[in-house]
Amino acid sequence: MALADREAILAYVAEDNAQAAIELDEQFEAKAEIARQRPALYRAGRVKGTRELVVRPNYVLVYRVLPDAVEVLRVLHATQQWPPGKRR
Repeated sequence: MALADREAILAYVAEDNAQAAIELDEQFEAKAEIARQRPALYRAGRVKGTRELVVRPNYVLVYRVLPDAVEVLRVLHATQQWPPGKRR
């Protein structure tokens, strides 16, 4: 789901500004790499067993730490309901 989230976000941003989409994608990559290197650095997630990092004020990367990897679960815009089914 994270790849589909990322692709949709980047396609949306690219409609108005292709360079901004490229820069955002680079930020997604850089933040994910930091999470891989230091998985406990970011806050505990709203879903048990996950962690969340803010890529930009409007984008959140949700991941979980596995024994030998970090798995990115979702890439969300701040306006998206997270976790699913939870009312604001």
